[in-house]
Amino acid sequence: MTVPPETTLAAYASRPDNTRGRLFGEPEAANRTVYQRDRDRIVHSTAFRRLKHKTQVFVYHEGDHYRTRLTHSLEVAQVARALSRSLRLDEDLTEALALGHDLGHTPFGHAGEAVLDECMRRFGGFDHNAQSLRIVTTVERKYAEFDGLNLTWETLEGLTKHNGPLVNAQGQPHGKYGDTGLPAAISEVSAAVDLKLDSFASAEAQVAAISDDIAYNAHDIDDGLRAGLFEMIDLADVPIVGEVLSHVLKLYPDLERSRMVHETVRRMISRMVEDVLEESTRRLIDLAPRSTDDIRNSDHPVIGFSQSIEEANGDLKQFLNENMYQHEKVLEVMRRAKRIVRDLFETFYSQPTALPEVWQPLPETGGDAHARRLCDFIAGMTDRYALEQHKRLFDVDPLFR
Repeated sequence: MTVPPETTLAAYASRPDNTRGRLFGEPEAANRTVYQRDRDRIVHSTAFRRLKHKTQVFVYHEGDHYRTRLTHSLEVAQVARALSRSLRLDEDLTEALALGHDLGHTPFGHAGEAVLDECMRRFGGFDHNAQSLRIVTTVERKYAEFDGLNLTWETLEGLTKHNGPLVNAQGQPHGKYGDTGLPAAISEVSAAVDLKLDSFASAEAQVAAISDDIAYNAHDIDDGLRAGLFEMIDLADVPIVGEVLSHVLKLYPDLERSRMVHETVRRMISRMVEDVLEESTRRLIDLAPRSTDDIRNSDHPVIGFSQSIEEANGDLKQFLNENMYQHEKVLEVMRRAKRIVRDLFETFYSQPTALPEVWQPLPETGGDAHARRLCDFIAGMTDRYALEQHKRLFDVDPLFR
């Protein structure tokens, strides 16, 4: 196993030679660390390939310049590697988590997730984070000796709780799962390998999570401008963006619009990355962690924005929500997309023989198991495939009428 020199990793970094292992024991590679193998298995997975045709905000037919889940994941990985290197963390684990964080997303983005959750409400619901975990532990079927990708404990942990602890010290779900309880996929995997759901994840997982925020917000500005959902002038009073845009205009008053957009977005990303490095370094100095467990047992994240940038980032999210995600052009397409997902679920659940043969339930499969298997099928669809299946069943194309 090739391990980075001791001096290149911080004391609190995850070390591949100190992994808690895999659920199924297997010999490791001589020329790749365990985290490099995790990353490679994610990249070669079916679920990762499908991200190419899964919506970020715009459905694929609206143009090939907009971001998809795949391009978003690559952009997150690029930001995450840069942060990880500067903080002397394990870049391969960070990259694996960045590339795998969206594997569980449905077709048509959050609209698809919302309606699939409604359809699955009586069967335990649907959550894209839990689905990512289910994909890498159950749904992917490529290897002879196990289902899933058999990723390391650290990668499973990071995919599960990159946004923070899921339960309190008494084991009670809180945060987003406070009302609904933990999804079954998370409970089942944690019972098998104890993901320590009451603690924070590694610094690498925290880096992947904040990189998602940086990439998502900055690049949605690019896509929103490209789609004409708002104009440059609308960004003038938005924190971070307005300041950066003003600076770019002063430096390059005659710059063409496309270059101005790119220059603004790239400088936004740089500013947020620099802020994360400064704030995270301050937190790490204060905590003085000597191990990954010190990171996990902290009462707060060690990776984060400064308070001023955190507040500005919240204002930016609010702007994007009001001017992009809630724009009538987007909402109209998403209303139709929801109908597609609902039609597919209801039809396939009531008429399982309409499913492709490989996805049809076994004779002894009960209603709950059939619903979860059907959920795996629909959640794994690309936008394009969902549209094709809907047209096959109903002989109509709901996005274009």
